[in-house]
Amino acid sequence: MDFAFSDEQQAIAEVVRNLLRAECSGADLRRLMDSGQPRDDARWRQILDLGLTGIMVPEDRGGLGLDETDFVLIAQACGHAALPEPLVELAGVVLPLLAAIDHPRAAEELERALAGEATLAFGHPSNPFVADADTAKALLLVHDGALHLVERADVDLVAQPGVDPFRRLSRVVWTPSAKTRVADARTAAPVLAAAFERGAVFAAAQCIGLAERSVELAVDYARERTQFGKPIGVNQAVKHLLATAQVRIEFARPVVFAAAAERAADNALSRARASHAKLAAAEAASLAARTAIQVHGAMGYSWEVDVHFLLKRGLALAGVWGDESLHRARVKACALASPDTDHSFAWAAQKEDAAHAA
Repeated sequence: MDFAFSDEQQAIAEVVRNLLRAECSGADLRRLMDSGQPRDDARWRQILDLGLTGIMVPEDRGGLGLDETDFVLIAQACGHAALPEPLVELAGVVLPLLAAIDHPRAAEELERALAGEATLAFGHPSNPFVADADTAKALLLVHDGALHLVERADVDLVAQPGVDPFRRLSRVVWTPSAKTRVADARTAAPVLAAAFERGAVFAAAQCIGLAERSVELAVDYARERTQFGKPIGVNQAVKHLLATAQVRIEFARPVVFAAAAERAADNALSRARASHAKLAAAEAASLAARTAIQVHGAMGYSWEVDVHFLLKRGLALAGVWGDESLHRARVKACALASPDTDHSFAWAAQKEDAAHAA
């Protein structure tokens, strides 16, 4: 079996990386934050022109018909750049869900989104607030298990504070009706479950990108910053910090790729893979960002240093599409349900949970 990404997958990811390297630098993020705007329209137009939003939409619905393995490297690149625009959730979660709904309004909204005429925000039950609702033309919302498609003009948004200034959060006040419903609870359940798995996997992929960029910034700074006439990177303590963070990334990355490859199986193992990926990648992003800040010193806590954007995005992603406790419980449930599990493993898992809670 070939576990490597294909040349085509690598090429698409490289196009995205090059675009974001040129158009989404730390200076670009600071300029956007100072302007108070939620996203850069010129950069978003370039992303739309690449056709990335339809990458996971089936070909017969107007998309490229690719899958999670094709998109995971793109999500990783978006994390590496701390991209403010909602490409990952729109292309990786919302539009595949919309394409799976057999309803005229869903088909119409999908067509608008693929044409670049509109974006959609998604209020999945696993997330307490809706991200990017203030810039969306329509919202996908859930009520009593049923899926509703609601125009932005028909809802009221109550802004909520968030750690990441580029993930604007809102509580949505709205009234469900038969007119807004595009899927009943039975029809919506499997597509909502698939959306949750994709959301967790692609959040994990972004965390890997965040972690990689954090280490890169720390290494560059350690080479340039001098004390007593020598770069601080020559100190063993700094080397060990960076090596530990890099090892955490190297162990988390294949877990994320495996979760993307197995997502379509939609079984207990694939769900445990997604949870494992979210846990491992979020921990890697947290350690890498904290290490980068430690290497930078006190200035690392300011917006003047790019790693601060990465820290805030990592904190935001850790709490969406299931928090740490939920994903730990899913991994443990899958492991303990295995017929090969013995009592020693169960005892070890319970001991780890107790230690984590303490």
